[in-house]
This record gives sequence, C-alpha cells and structure tokens, in this order.
Amino acid sequence: MEKRSDALQRLRRTHEEVVLAALRADGPMSRARLTEDTGLSRTTLFAIIAELMERGVVIETGAEDGRPRQRGRPATRVSLNPDAGLLIGIDLGRRRIRVAIANVARQIVATAVDDSAADVDEREQAELAIGLIHKMCQDEGIGLRALEAIGVGLVGVMDAPDRRWRAVERLAAAFDVRVEADNNARLAALGEQTWGAAHTTEDVVYVRWSVGVGGGFISGGRLLRGAHGASGELGHVSVDPAGPRCHCGGRGCLEERIGIPALLEAIAARGVRLTGTDDLLEAAQARTPAVTKVVVEAARTLGHVLAGTVAQLDPERVVVGGDLATLGGLVLDPIRSAIGGLALPGTRRTLDVVPADLGPAASAMGAIALVLKEHDPLPPRTAGS
Repeated sequence: MEKRSDALQRLRRTHEEVVLAALRADGPMSRARLTEDTGLSRTTLFAIIAELMERGVVIETGAEDGRPRQRGRPATRVSLNPDAGLLIGIDLGRRRIRVAIANVARQIVATAVDDSAADVDEREQAELAIGLIHKMCQDEGIGLRALEAIGVGLVGVMDAPDRRWRAVERLAAAFDVRVEADNNARLAALGEQTWGAAHTTEDVVYVRWSVGVGGGFISGGRLLRGAHGASGELGHVSVDPAGPRCHCGGRGCLEERIGIPALLEAIAARGVRLTGTDDLLEAAQARTPAVTKVVVEAARTLGHVLAGTVAQLDPERVVVGGDLATLGGLVLDPIRSAIGGLALPGTRRTLDVVPADLGPAASAMGAIALVLKEHDPLPPRTAGS
C-alpha cells in the first residue's frame, strides 16, 4: 500500500504541473486568475507558488512594468522564470535543418539553419543538428544546463516507427532530456497558432505550399493528429484518381499537381524554362504571363481541396505558408474565391484566409510549442521499437 507521504508528494507534483501548464499556455497572471483557471483552492495555490518561487521556477512581476518586485511594491502577477529553463525546436527537413531555442517564458532567444542536410541519412541529420545547437550556444552565450526538452519536426506520416526515429533517439542520448516529435508541417501550424498568423485563434486550417504540400489542423486549440498520424496530409488528397502514381502510393495527389516541381514542369510546357524555386517566385512576382497562369490555376486547385476541409472542420482562419504564400494576393485571392464558392456558401460565417507570419522557421518554432504546451506528445520511441 502506498505510504501517505508518497501519495501527498505525487498529489503536490500534479498540482505543480497544473500551475506550470497554465503559465506556459497563457503567460503571466495573477494568483486570483490562477486559482480560477487551475481549480485549486487558494491555500493550495499559494503554497505551490511559494515553493516554485523558492526553487526559482517562477517569479513575481509588477502588473504594468514587468520588473521584479521590490520591497514596498506588491507584485500582482506570477510568471515563469525565463532563466529557469530552455526548450529547443528542430526541423529536420528534406534539404535543411533549422533550430530555434526558447526560454520557458516563450521568448525565442536564438535561431539558425544548416543547408548541408540534403541527401544525408537520419543519423547524419541528427549529428548536424547537434553540431548546430552547440555552435548556436557558443555564439550566443547560451548554457545548456537549463535545457528541459527538445521538440523535433520530421517529414512524413507518423504512424509507424522507421529510420527517422533514429535521429530522435540520437538527440535524446546527446542531451539527456525528453524529446518529442511530430510531422513538421503540423508543427508549423502549431507554431503559427502560438506565435504567428493564427495567434489567439483556436480553430485553424494551415497549409504549407512549397516543393511539397502539407498541412495541420487545430480544433478547439488542440493539434489534430488522427488515428494513424496522418492528419493534415493535404498534399495527398487525390484530385485525379486516374492521375500519375504518387510516392505515397496513391494516384493524382495534390502535391503531384501543384508542388513546385510540378509547377516548373507545367511552366516549361508553356515555353518558359525556370531553374528552381527562386526563379519561379521572381517570374511570378514579375507577372510573367505563362507563370502567372500556371500559379493561379494551381492556387484554385488548392482552394478546391481546402474548401472540403473548411466545410468539414469549420475553422475560423486558413493560414497559407510555404514559398508560394510569399506571392500574396496572386495565390491568396484564388484560394479565397474557391473556398467561398464551394465551402457551404449558403451559410453565414466569417473565415479569414491569411499568409503565414513565421516563414521558414515555423516548424522549428512549432516543435518548441509541442513541448511548451504539451499537446498530447507522441508515445516515446525506443531503439528497435
């Protein structure tokens, strides 16, 4: 039978986590609001706060100027101590690695990118990420003794263990902290909801349109993963069942129709040869007729797919990220038009279609949000599992 003292300690730890989760999610707040938000009694809450302050995990700040309390100036808010812990977010993309470091007060303190990750295996990716983190910390004077957790964005469906998890395991071994992982496009959605274009919005459809097409859905403030880890895979919605075979095994997938390689091929068929993403964006911004026509038609196709998603999920906002989103109205207007004409047009609702705010760092920042907000982390993986 469990001793009474052990049971009380477990209950106290549970109460601490409730308080810390509230501060992570909503930032500084008064004791009165913490009492209301956590459901803890005033006596219990004050005791928990006192112990957390003694350990340096939380601090008291003034209501207006945010400075630490001084004698004679009663503080009215409690916040996480920004020096008490660090969180790292890593985006292990197909071509590059991005890293962001934040403190527990949700402030991003450093970001960096390594473009040498193309055509390397998962173990090499992990080693590049580890080296990049150490270089960032050296350059910025950041100590890793306060590191609490690492979030990692991976490419692809998260339904089964595969070689990608070797990178996660290597990172956990290198830093000896909790490591959580999810699909990097879904994490970009979480990043935009935490810091970017979907901030303060609890029902969001996010799409990243670039070399590939991915996405993420947030409903009631929670990131949706689905039963098999495939939620948000907009790029693998079939738009032509008789179309070409996709690497996912399906046919006529949206990604094969509107991903940047497909756009370059369609533009070349119209007599305009472009060498890559930068050329495509430059030609589209210059309104080169053949390029504009292909891009606008692709945006309509994306809008048609998004219309079905909007009809089912009823979001408040659609956020468009990725390289193509930088073209602004050229792509956003056809997407808005398609959604407005197809997603239950007879209903009365307000839906914003907006460009993403965070740019290429969205997935790394979303990986931080994954561990910051503790959105139902995936079960831990072990070698060989």
